Amino acid sequence: MGAQGSDAVFTTVDELVEAMLSSRPPVVLDVRWRLGDSDGHSHYRAGHLPGSVYVDLDTELAAPATSEGGRHPLPAIDDLQAAARRWGVDALSRVVVYDDWEGKAAARAWWLLRWAGLSEVTILDGGLGAWKAAGMRISTGDATPRVGTVVLSEGHLPTATIDDVAALDPASTLLLDARAPERFAGENEPVDPRPGHIPGAVNAPTGANVTADGTFKPADELRERFQALGADQRDVVVYCGSGVTAAHQIAALASIGVDATLFPGSYSQWSADASREVELGR
Repeated sequence: MGAQGSDAVFTTVDELVEAMLSSRPPVVLDVRWRLGDSDGHSHYRAGHLPGSVYVDLDTELAAPATSEGGRHPLPAIDDLQAAARRWGVDALSRVVVYDDWEGKAAARAWWLLRWAGLSEVTILDGGLGAWKAAGMRISTGDATPRVGTVVLSEGHLPTATIDDVAALDPASTLLLDARAPERFAGENEPVDPRPGHIPGAVNAPTGANVTADGTFKPADELRERFQALGADQRDVVVYCGSGVTAAHQIAALASIGVDATLFPGSYSQWSADASREVELGR
């Protein structure tokens, strides 16, 4: 893990074990969350990586939901800094994030901490499932981390506002919708005000970033996927329902050397604004 450097996006189980046993062990964050499942902390207490700290996505990786800002607005930088210190993060900490959902929640922590200035943040490829499959030990209950001293500042990764997205030129910018096809098409919308998608967006579901075992696909497969969408020829902006799984898309792109911009408000913000047009269909 140490040899990978700050450009690495993923960490394997073997690399994490080696790092845990080193003189500079990483801070390991458990980001157990799924849409419709508010029991992440219970899942964590039932079994987690030894020494890992539970992170509440709804309250620590997002500001309170509003119709103007979406379901998971970016947290205030002071609030994120206070949370990171509670997790035991220092200025030079290495951080590894994981979940049990193919990295879709953990990627929010990965993106947010890099946006806030931490350079060595990686996603445990395969998450809790890969750790268990390797026969590694699991802990239960709650961890009590030491208090960290990290100082964070916002804006180290690019973001787009709702007005930025409305003004995008499709000739120069590819707008990717990372949601499932049925939500993109407006055939099923379980949570947002209006079904459909942002006009001009191209559907690229996050589920296609991973293999059957929940690990990210090899770089050549991801490169082929995104080149077919034109991500190698234009700037890329990514959104999802509320700015969570879009970070998974940005991680996949980053792993093949493509920088992408997050629209944090995502479709939850767009669809709540009646003045914004939506499109239906695939």
